[in-house]
Amino acid sequence: MKAKSIRILASLFLSTLGISAIAFVASASGKGTATNRDFLAYWAAGQQLVHGGNPYSRTAVLRMERAQELPGSRPLIMRNPPLAFFLAWPLGFVTEQWGMVLWLLMLVAALMVSVRMLWVLNGKPGDSLHLLGYLFAPALACVMAGQMGIVLLLGVTLFLYFHRSRPFVAGAALLLCSVKPHLFLAFGAVLLAWALSQRAYRLLAGTATAIASSCVLSFGLDLHAWPQYARMMLSAGIPREFVPSLSLLFRLLVDRNAPWLQFAPAAVACVWAISYFWKRRDRWNWMEHGMLLLLVSAATAPYAWFTDEVVVLPAMLAALYISSRSGRPVWPFGFFSGIALVEVMERVSLTSALYLWTMPAWLAWYLYATRAGVAREAEARAAGPLFAERLAQHCLFAEVEQKGDRESAA
Repeated sequence: MKAKSIRILASLFLSTLGISAIAFVASASGKGTATNRDFLAYWAAGQQLVHGGNPYSRTAVLRMERAQELPGSRPLIMRNPPLAFFLAWPLGFVTEQWGMVLWLLMLVAALMVSVRMLWVLNGKPGDSLHLLGYLFAPALACVMAGQMGIVLLLGVTLFLYFHRSRPFVAGAALLLCSVKPHLFLAFGAVLLAWALSQRAYRLLAGTATAIASSCVLSFGLDLHAWPQYARMMLSAGIPREFVPSLSLLFRLLVDRNAPWLQFAPAAVACVWAISYFWKRRDRWNWMEHGMLLLLVSAATAPYAWFTDEVVVLPAMLAALYISSRSGRPVWPFGFFSGIALVEVMERVSLTSALYLWTMPAWLAWYLYATRAGVAREAEARAAGPLFAERLAQHCLFAEVEQKGDRESAA
């Protein structure tokens, strides 16, 4: 067991070392190497915070990004709320090149930790299906674009891993999801309902403590951060942008001039999610029932990019294991994932409509892979009363038999 642990640590160390070397070579190749990465928006925000500037200022951020030879006239501004300052602030102390190295290392380390914990949560199977998590197209796109989607994945995974053993830690980990809360609306609604019904007050305390601490940090770094964020969001023209998501597609089909329609799918999903939870509240299991919630939340998010789909990796791996155990083929996932990987490797723009199919594909794959499990659950519920009756009869017979034995012995 000790030798196995040493091998695992050695593998992690060598992987991290190799990725570090690659990232360092990429970052040291000259100025502007990170200009095609969304990372630059986080680095610029960190620089502004360290030097007392406005991290949401178009003029200041554009000036900094021009210095890094960023083409175009539109600045890459961090659109996350001030709750994300704890991620951007450390980047203000390093150069753009070293910041990219640290950022990439953080993303890769978060992915490695997430995949490892998901493997444990799925029972530590002897196969290597969990390694497919490293080839999940949205995860690779996050690393290539420098997007923080993998950070959200880590938050979800930490919650799933610790919600029973260390609820306070699990609640605090949800801070990582709060930097893009619109991706977890249905999931969050059920999480709150579950925590209240289970009286999981330590989990809620962990979430509240982490968010309060992040707010204190944001006020300490920039007292006017929240008004600045609100002004940036109002002037950013987000409703006019094409974001390849199902919610935007729904809005375009109904009325392109009604931005509120993008929130309609999420509202319906929240109502469905509460109903879904309420029917299963007595036997709720986050690794079983929560995976579908995660998929529905991501699919109905009012604003989501392809890189944000990395948060459904727990559901994809769970479906792979369920499919493998039930004898179902796993090639559909390989087919969908392969096409998505080709798009990523061919550097198809994240604003392209060619990514509209991916979220429905992940959802369809999960439903296909878990269909046998749903059928077994229905059979168990139908057989529940009969099983309980037989169990009671067996216990009564055993009790009578034991009583007869005692009387005979006396």
